[in-house]
This record gives sequence, C-alpha cells and structure tokens, in this order.
Amino acid sequence: MAATKPLEGRVAFITGAARGQGRSHAIRLAEEGADIVAIDVCKPISETITYPLATSDDLAETVRAVEATGRKVLAREVDVRDLAALQKVVADTIEQFGRLDILVANAGVLSWGRIWEMSEEQWDTVIDVNLNGTWRTVRAVLPAMIEAGNGGSVILVSSSAGLKATPGNAHYAASKHGVTALTNALAIEAGEYGIRVNSIHPYSIDTPMIEKDAMIELFTKHPSFIHGFSPMPYHPVNADGSKGLQDFMTVEEVSDVVAWLAGDGSRTISGSQIAIDRGSLKY
Repeated sequence: MAATKPLEGRVAFITGAARGQGRSHAIRLAEEGADIVAIDVCKPISETITYPLATSDDLAETVRAVEATGRKVLAREVDVRDLAALQKVVADTIEQFGRLDILVANAGVLSWGRIWEMSEEQWDTVIDVNLNGTWRTVRAVLPAMIEAGNGGSVILVSSSAGLKATPGNAHYAASKHGVTALTNALAIEAGEYGIRVNSIHPYSIDTPMIEKDAMIELFTKHPSFIHGFSPMPYHPVNADGSKGLQDFMTVEEVSDVVAWLAGDGSRTISGSQIAIDRGSLKY
C-alpha cells in the first residue's frame, strides 16, 4: 500500500499561480498530495508594470502540470484586487472540494523609480496588488478556513524588501512591509482557530519580475542605491560540497519552504518571518 503523502486530502489556494513562484508552489503542493486552486489575473493591469504579466496559456500550463501529479485543480482568471471575484472562487472551491486548508498569497508586481518621481498610478498599482490584494485574498479565504474547522496554514509572500530598505522601489518595499505586519496580526487573530500564519521573504528569485536591465539602468543613474541590495552569497549545492554559482535563486528553492510551512512539520511555527535568501540579509 502506497504511503500517504503529507498533504493528502488538503486543498491549497494559490494566487499568482500562472507562472514563476506561484506555478512552482502549485506543483510542489500537488506533489505533496494537495488539490489546488490556482488563480491569476492573466492580463496586463497597468502601463507602469513594464514586464509582461502571465497569460491564459500560462495558467493552462499550470493546470496541466498539477494534473500530471494526479491531483485535481480549479483554475480561474481573477484579479486579487476584486474581492467579490475572490469570494466567488472560494465558494466554488468549497462546492467542489468541501474544504480549504492552505493559502499561499503569492500574487505581486514590481516597478522601479524614486519616491518623489513616481506617478500615482505607479504607486497605487503596486500597493493595490501587493498589499490590498493580499488583504482581499485573506478576507475571502479565512472565513471558509475557519468554517471548515480543520485549522490550516496561511503563507503570505512578502520579500526581503519587507524586512529592509530597498531604494528605487519604495512602493514595493512599503507593500511588502505591510504584508509582514498583516502576517503578525493575523497570526494572533486566527490562532484560536488552529490556523498558522507566516510570511516568507525571498531574495533574488529568477522570475520575469526580475528586470535585470531595469535594475542596471537604475543603479547606473543612482550608484548609491546598489548598496541597498546585498550580493547573493555562494552556496554549497554540489554533491561534493563545492560552492555553487553566485546567482539568482530558483523558484523550486522557495517552494521547498512553502511545502514545509504548509505541512505538519512546521505546526509550531506561526507569526514568523522566514528569510529565503541564503543569508544575504546578514551582510
């Protein structure tokens, strides 16, 4: 008889799931036994976001990848700034799966500029998606988790920018610091229902959000800003213990931590900020 997988019988709700970290988290949690609810906006949202956002085809690829693990998936094209749409997906989730156990609030956007030179649209777009969208996701999902009575795990995706100053993207840092504060308060408020809440703080993850050319342009214009971004340290990843390349981290490395926080092995962890940065923030 096959061994039961760690997340067998549980349901995970993941935002920004069409590609990048979100897709990786969906696949990993499915491999651990969870059925998946995958949502993404799948369209451009503002001219101030200069890299292409995910598409319907990207979300369809996530669906195929989850189904390849043998798990079920419910996918919807939803903007996390739309509370009513999120609540409809949650209702569909309960109708189809009967429960909700894990929330990974991953959806987020990034742009660059100095504080006093940003347009209102640039500021508002990042705050609305990253902070307000995370709150709306929590607002939609938590009542269903509480009603189900099974406890659960909430993982809010912040950033290294949610723990320190990052010149050149203050709106992003403000939004991610806000997610950190939301995590800490929610851990206390939801704790009585057996729901754990933690934030993760990835650094330099290789996804389309990392606009290398835009970063280089910013640092060229404002050389002092580069001191706000620690170099990625070497990390022993090879079988012989030799040092790996000093490079961006992979989405799979982040998913390792998400899977741990989603499962029972982290059942004593709540209200914590988990840095996923190979120690970069200690420099």
